[in-house]
Amino acid sequence: MSAPKRDYPFYYGGIASCVAATVVHPFDLAKVRLQNTKGIGNVGMLSTLSTIAKAEGFMGLYAGLSASLLRQITYSTVRFGAYDKFKYWSSDDNKKLSIWQMLVCSSAAGALGGAFGNPGDVINVRMQNDGSLPQHLRRNYKHAIDGLIRMTREEGAGSLLRGIGPNTNRAILMTSSQCVSYDLLKDLVLQYTPLQDGLSTHFTSSLLTALVATTVCSPVDVVKTRVMTAQTGEAGISAMTITSQMLRKEGAASFFKGWTPAFVRLGPQTIITFVVMEQLKAWTDIVQDHKLTGAIQL
Repeated sequence: MSAPKRDYPFYYGGIASCVAATVVHPFDLAKVRLQNTKGIGNVGMLSTLSTIAKAEGFMGLYAGLSASLLRQITYSTVRFGAYDKFKYWSSDDNKKLSIWQMLVCSSAAGALGGAFGNPGDVINVRMQNDGSLPQHLRRNYKHAIDGLIRMTREEGAGSLLRGIGPNTNRAILMTSSQCVSYDLLKDLVLQYTPLQDGLSTHFTSSLLTALVATTVCSPVDVVKTRVMTAQTGEAGISAMTITSQMLRKEGAASFFKGWTPAFVRLGPQTIITFVVMEQLKAWTDIVQDHKLTGAIQL
C-alpha cells in the first residue's frame, strides 16, 4: 500500500523565510548597497558591511528589516505555498513529477509571488539603500507600513508596482532555481550518497541550490535593484534601458555585482528556509500519521 499524498499548510514557506531573513539581513543589505554602486570600482562585501556599521551604527546593519519581513510574508509565502499546491494538484498519488512539470509549477508560483510581493520588495530595497544616499535624497521611512503609505501618497499607487517586470522575472528564476534544484538535488543526494532523508541531506541539497540560484538570478536582481531605487526624476526609466546602459558603460561583469554578498546571504537563507520548512513538514507528517493510526485502530 503506497503512502498517501501529503498536503501541507500554505504558509510554511513564509514562516521559514521570515526566520531565515532575520538571520541574514545584514548580508542582504550589503548586496543592495553593492548593486547600486555605479562604475567599475571593486568594493568588497566586508568593506561594505564595515562602512555601514561605522557610518550608521550596528543597528544600521538591520535597516529595512520590517520591510524585509513584509516581503517574505507576501512574496515567499505565496511562491513556496503555490509551488507545493501546484505540485500536489499535478501529481498522481506519490508519483514524482517530471522536471518540465516542476518548472511549470515553479514558474507559475514565482510569477504569483513576484506580483504579490512587489510592494514589499520596493520598500525593502529603498529602506536598505537609504543610508547610502546623501541626506537630502534620503526617504527616511520609519518602517515598512510607513513606506507603503508615503509611496502611495507622494508618488501614487502605481509606484508600488515599480520594477514589477524584472521583479517577477527574478521571482520566476529564483523559485525555479531554488525549488526545482532543491527537489532534484535532494533526490540525487539520496540516490547516490549514503545520506538518509534528514538534516545532512537537507543542508547539502540547499547549499548546492544556493549556488545555482545566486548565479542564475544575479543579472536580473541587479537590474531590479536599480529600477526600484531610481529617484523620482528617473521614474520612467525602463529595465531594458538600465540593462543597455550597464552593458555599455560598466561591462557584462556589472550584472554580477554583489554576487559574493548575494551568495553569503542566499546560502544561509536557502539552508535555513529549507531546513525549517522540512522540519515543519516532518512535524505535520507525524501528526497526520498519528491521526491516521488512531483512525485505523478505531
